[in-house]
Amino acid sequence: MKIPRDLSGAELIRAFSAFGYSPVRQTGSHVQLVTKQNGEHHITVPLHSPLRVGTLNAILKLVADHFNTTKNDVLERLK
Repeated sequence: MKIPRDLSGAELIRAFSAFGYSPVRQTGSHVQLVTKQNGEHHITVPLHSPLRVGTLNAILKLVADHFNTTKNDVLERLK
């Protein structure tokens, strides 16, 4: 599946709530999210609009690795 080119950080944060992620702190334009599903996991999402493709790809890979799935599965669940 193709990585979206127009996704903002705020939209990604809202979408990650489906994986149990919730914001715990913000420093400047970066928000740290944490989930307790499958063990505790932290990710940082910049509040940029749009997110750079490489940044989004790296975040999706981290989430996919934590949930033992693929990036495409993560993208499907985000829609």
